[in-house]
This record gives sequence, structure tokens and C-alpha cells, in this order.
Amino acid sequence: MSDYRKVKKRVEVSVGESVRILRELQEMSQNDLAKASGIPQSTISAIENGRVRLGVDRAKVLARALRCHPAVLVFPGWDVEHESAA
Repeated sequence: MSDYRKVKKRVEVSVGESVRILRELQEMSQNDLAKASGIPQSTISAIENGRVRLGVDRAKVLARALRCHPAVLVFPGWDVEHESAA
């Protein structure tokens, strides 16, 4: 058994998916997030579906409304352990 390594299960998440996941974990609808952030619901939908880029300014506004750090939205696939060791 020493020939085997433990495998870490990883899922690739896009920026839009990270917004949707955080929104849904907080039991918010797109309309709720729109009210909390001041960003139109149609824009939130477009971000979640990859039709519109998030951008730094929107990331800051959405992060405040979702009570998270903007980096969580902008860099959803960041591997802290791997990247800090490099």
C-alpha cells in the first residue's frame, strides 16, 4: 500500500459559480442579492452564467453583500497550500 498516495477531491469552480454557491449557501435569491448589493438582478444572472465578467469593483460590492472576502469570488480555484509552497 505504500505505492499509493491519498487523493484530494477537487472541483473546478468558475467565478460565476462561486457567486452562485455563496449566494445559495446564504439562502439568497438573485433578487435578494441585487437588493443587498445594488447590482441589477440581470447583471447578477449574467455573472453567474459567465456572460459578464465580475471585475474588481463588482467583486468588492458583491463580497460585502455576501459577507466574504473579494478574493473568494475573484480566485475561486486558488490553492493556498500549493501556491504558497511554490
